[in-house]
Amino acid sequence: MTAPTIHSLLDPADGVPSASRYSQAVEVAPGLRWLATSGQIGYRPDGSLPADEAGQHAEAWANVIRLLAAAGMGVEHIVRVNAFVTAPAEVPRFREARDRALGAARPASTLVIVAALVVPELVVEIEVTAAAPCTP
Repeated sequence: MTAPTIHSLLDPADGVPSASRYSQAVEVAPGLRWLATSGQIGYRPDGSLPADEAGQHAEAWANVIRLLAAAGMGVEHIVRVNAFVTAPAEVPRFREARDRALGAARPASTLVIVAALVVPELVVEIEVTAAAPCTP
């Protein structure tokens, strides 16, 4: 069962429409706890790297979801995504993996094409900010 939405998605009718499935802005309700992740890359927990780029995108999102779960959160708590890919060809792979990982969630999102990541074989890095109710 998905938790009720606790954030307000802002996509004004007189604003610029989103280029894909994300929100132009997300307003966070007061009194929530926040989580900021470091950039997550496509390595598996065993240290291996998937054989193809699509696998790296999927694994990077899996790593994000593992961090959220460790904090007692889910994708519905993501407020913002900052992502970096190494080539224009990675944009559709990123969007497909993001949409699959996030389902109906539509956080604010920025996607940047960069010359390289810290390890030359990497094609994607994803960081998120999330907010969820405080737990007693």
